[in-house]
Amino acid sequence: MFTGIVAGSGRITKISGEDVIRIVIDFTMVPTDGLVEGASVSVDGVCLTVVEINSPEISFDVIPETLSLTTLGEKVEGHWVNLERALRMGDELGGHILSGHIMGVGEIVERTEGDGHLDLLIDCPDNILKFIQEKGYIAIDGISLTVGKVDDGGFALHLIPETLSLTTIGGKQLGEHLNIEVDSMTQTIVSTVERIMEARE
Repeated sequence: MFTGIVAGSGRITKISGEDVIRIVIDFTMVPTDGLVEGASVSVDGVCLTVVEINSPEISFDVIPETLSLTTLGEKVEGHWVNLERALRMGDELGGHILSGHIMGVGEIVERTEGDGHLDLLIDCPDNILKFIQEKGYIAIDGISLTVGKVDDGGFALHLIPETLSLTTIGGKQLGEHLNIEVDSMTQTIVSTVERIMEARE
């Protein structure tokens, strides 16, 4: 489990393999104390398992399904990703509970940069958009955020300086893709209501 409070970013130093892909990430900016093989780490919001540790480089294997359903399939060596260690008992819960299981991918269709802030409009598939509500929680590339306005064109994000300084989202440009995980409680409520309405028809 994760909270969406990104610990820092890491640079992909190596990508290898043809089917299952091994991604090696430099964790210099993120503490690795106590990190062991088999541990879970959120990489741009995707829950991955540590397979090798050569500190500060940490390796992960990514299966084809994950590559096709998330933005990890678009990464190349040199790209930066958001990193978060798994939640431990007693840790402060500053964001919201996340599983690291990505629902799908959204695309930046509008980008407005101001003095210390950034506004983004994200287009995403309808099967995801139905779960997104104004002022609700959402995770974008593993970052716990609050949703702005929602309409048929997508949903808005309003990013503060702290988020921009600690994550990779400030460098995202028009047309780039982002991993989306919707709050699980919202998913449950919406799905339950849909089933009730279908049963009444």
